[in-house]
Amino acid sequence: QVQLVESGGGLVQAGGSLRLSCAASGRTSSSYAMGWFRQAPGKERELVAAISRSGGTSYSADSVKGRFTISRDNAKNTVYLQMNSLKPEDTAVYVCAATSVTGSYYYTRLGSYDYWGQGTQVTVSS
Repeated sequence: QVQLVESGGGLVQAGGSLRLSCAASGRTSSSYAMGWFRQAPGKERELVAAISRSGGTSYSADSVKGRFTISRDNAKNTVYLQMNSLKPEDTAVYVCAATSVTGSYYYTRLGSYDYWGQGTQVTVSS
C-alpha cells in the first residue's frame, strides 16, 4: 500500500510555471512506476506524464511535450511535475498515481494504476 499526497497547485498566468510534488508514504515509492494525470471539468481523465521506477525512462503526452517534465527523487519518495509555458487549456485537477505493475518501464494506461492521490487544482488565467 502507498499513500499519495499532491501539492504545488495554484493560480498562474499564461506563460507561467508551477512545480507539482507528489509525496508517497507507506511502501517506498521506488517500488512503483508513477504517473501524473489531469482532469478538466466535463472531460475524461488523461495521462500527462509517466516515469519508470528508477526514473530512467519517462513519457510525456504530446499536448505537454517540451513544456512539462516529470522527475522523481526516490530518496525523498517524491515525484515532481515541472510545468512551464502554461496555457489556459492546462487548467485541471492534477492527480498523482502509482502502479504496482512490475517492470522497468513507465505505463500509459489509466487502468494500470492502483493508487491515486486526491489531486491539486491548477488554474491558468489568460
